[in-house]
Amino acid sequence: MEALVISPDFTIEDIHKIREQNYECTKNMTIAEKVEYYNNSGKEAEREIERRRALKRKVAASV
Repeated sequence: MEALVISPDFTIEDIHKIREQNYECTKNMTIAEKVEYYNNSGKEAEREIERRRALKRKVAASV
């Protein structure tokens, strides 16, 4: 699947693009596959948030 391009201003059109891409990705999945997909996506998001928090703490500590 090609990478989604989101505008710097994050408009309503970007939200529509994200929802459409998510639908296309999951439309043929079983319930079990969707549960796994969303759980994995959530875990990836948690890791990204924690990575950004650690970076923020590191920058704040160095100032």
